[in-house]
Amino acid sequence: MVVEVVLDGESTVIGVLADSVEEVIDLEPEHIQPPPRIGTHIRTDFIKGMGKRDAQFVMILDIDRVFSAEDLVAVRAPENNRAVAVAAG
Repeated sequence: MVVEVVLDGESTVIGVLADSVEEVIDLEPEHIQPPPRIGTHIRTDFIKGMGKRDAQFVMILDIDRVFSAEDLVAVRAPENNRAVAVAAG
């Protein structure tokens, strides 16, 4: 997947490898609820909301919070960009 992540107001486009994708769907805003409160031991800050489609719930990730700042800095490092440019060129 190709995603756009915002860190400190700066946008970075990165590729993300997923094990599998079952389906791609569109959800109308009225079918999206705020993230649930699961308790104090489970982090939910990376969940943007919960969607409902038919009888199934779909977790909507806040992609800006899924990756750590360290992950994104590593992606944006100049030495990594040169390696990508050489591989692509």
